[in-house]
Amino acid sequence: MMLRSIALLALAVLISCTSSSDGDLESQVEALVSQMTLEEKVTQMAGTTFISGSYGSELWSVPGVERLGVPTFEMSDGPRGVGVHDGATAFPVGMARGASWDPELEQRVGEAMGRELRAIGGNVILAPTINNLRHPSWGRSQETYGEDVHLLSRMGVAYVRGVQQYVLANPKHYAANSIEDTRLRVDVTVDERSLREIYLAHFRAAVQEGGAASVMSAYNSVNGQFCGENETLLRRILKEEWGFDGFVLSDFSFGTHPDSAVNGLDLEMPTPNLFRDLLEQVESGEIPESVVDEAVSRMVRKKLQYDLSAPSPVDESVIASDEHLAVAQEASAAGSVLLKNESNALPIERADVTRIAVVGTLADTPNIGDDGSSSVRPAFVVTPLQGIEEASGDGVAIDHIGEDTLDSEDLAVVGAADAVVVVVGLTSEDEGEGLIGAGDRIDLGLSEAHVALLRSAAAANERVIVVLEGGGAITTGEWLPEVEALLMVWYPGQMGGHAIAELLFGDVNPSGKLPLTFPTGTDQLPPFDNVSDEVTYEYFHGYRYLDRNDATPEFPFGFGLSYTSFSIDDLSPSQTEAEAGDVVRFSVDVTNTGTLAGAEVVQLYVTYPGSAVMRSERELKGFAKVMLEPNETKTIEIELPVNSLAYYDVGESAWVLEALEHEVHAGTSSRDLPLAATLRVAEQRPLTLAPSR
Repeated sequence: MMLRSIALLALAVLISCTSSSDGDLESQVEALVSQMTLEEKVTQMAGTTFISGSYGSELWSVPGVERLGVPTFEMSDGPRGVGVHDGATAFPVGMARGASWDPELEQRVGEAMGRELRAIGGNVILAPTINNLRHPSWGRSQETYGEDVHLLSRMGVAYVRGVQQYVLANPKHYAANSIEDTRLRVDVTVDERSLREIYLAHFRAAVQEGGAASVMSAYNSVNGQFCGENETLLRRILKEEWGFDGFVLSDFSFGTHPDSAVNGLDLEMPTPNLFRDLLEQVESGEIPESVVDEAVSRMVRKKLQYDLSAPSPVDESVIASDEHLAVAQEASAAGSVLLKNESNALPIERADVTRIAVVGTLADTPNIGDDGSSSVRPAFVVTPLQGIEEASGDGVAIDHIGEDTLDSEDLAVVGAADAVVVVVGLTSEDEGEGLIGAGDRIDLGLSEAHVALLRSAAAANERVIVVLEGGGAITTGEWLPEVEALLMVWYPGQMGGHAIAELLFGDVNPSGKLPLTFPTGTDQLPPFDNVSDEVTYEYFHGYRYLDRNDATPEFPFGFGLSYTSFSIDDLSPSQTEAEAGDVVRFSVDVTNTGTLAGAEVVQLYVTYPGSAVMRSERELKGFAKVMLEPNETKTIEIELPVNSLAYYDVGESAWVLEALEHEVHAGTSSRDLPLAATLRVAEQRPLTLAPSR
């Protein structure tokens, strides 16, 4: 005990100096690693927690070195909350939070998750999921923030910054992971430009701007080599080009391969598999000890940098605290997207109604996301029915029909209601993590039963309001004309019922915008092959793909309605000519022209007329969310880093900023861009560093 106390004291002294300089930190890392035996070093390169019947029911542990006071890693899954702890706050899924278009709010979500994990003794959260949603059929669509690189970058950076005020973040799954059913074996062929611009840029932002302490490699292969041993991805790009000084851990159980250690994977999770032979391989000379030293140094560096041996600054009282539940509810409301609102069906004015029918099995079913690694076990879930019942007031009667098939008696109740709220959508049986749950989905529409339910309700009552749950795009064309209003709430978390009620009754004005395109059908999208072992990812997907093919979606990327109205005017750049390294600020006047307070998201897109290479018709490059009172006008600024206009030149192995008259457009969705300006870049030149935004 005395020796351990001395070691801990020594470590504390070391840590106390970590802020003085990078040189001091590196010398401390070197000193600690040099005192370790080879066995102690190798032991730190694999977890010690076996997967039991209850997946993720305890922290995933990775050894430290007790005699030197080097602490363990204690990990939890976390894309929507601390998965290992019963009663942790269940936040809305990533797609819902992406729909908020609010990085400040996402940073607060990250802070809350980080606090809860630190409170139970954890120090690494396996999140955020920031894979680019290539196709909405992907079973884990719900975990990520959407289909656009820029939006993914901004939300991912915000989450990492929030989490890392308390614990280490772990962006995943690096890289080009967007198929579930064949994820363990599929080889993704992708050209280098598409890889750099579309599938890696948001990871770079999380690492370089967010300062992510760790990264998780994906199961799949990229260009013939598994991500967990992909030297190009792990060593050349992540560690060397991007200067990543953290550690890379494997996806669980199946993420390591024969060349993982030598090619840049530092930590095998959750238990030794291939890494169980590392000690023997080093002793025999098969693997240089320097490989082990580097891996361990990366992990020790972060343990010192984040002072993981220090007592937790928070206790378990923060778990599902009123503050955290309020953030979860705010995030749910902010991310819900009003897609249709005819005849002022919404909001429901309490004084104007006496009976509301709430219909469907999902109306009173906890439905907070899939049952895979992102699952959370909250103490309670507020269903839509519960939220509506609590918020409706004493003068409004709520008739609940908890069936998806309406008989004559049910239809009579529906017909007599002043408003009908029908809750339909997807569940964990329809989509999710493939090894644990449903996997990918091919049909993007609702079930036949839910379509029939909507049509039956609409035939009985003119005021049918649809609350739609799910993790991604759902086609609506076959039934949308028959209903008055449509509110997309995703998987809204444990406070979702309260958030839904706030929106339905107008206590909160919807402000969410779609973080992905809602197509009319799969014929508008790139091919999705969840059967083959080989697939090709190309440059275009999402709104970029529809723009290229001149296809009109059901709802465009960035779209979302409000209970008020807005005008945007006077797009003005801080400069009309720029060069590499400049940050141009575009100001826009935003006015609330309606009668209710509300928030609008102004979006900035860039086009490249005359480019020497293939470019998207328009690309999101900036956005800002602004809250306005009725008749209020605010001037907002959206920053556009000029370096973000560069493309990756494969022949030169460099990012190139073109000399172009760039067109800059501002509006409220990718298909509603009424304002335009120009930005001239006079000099074409390669950039020293790739654009991170």
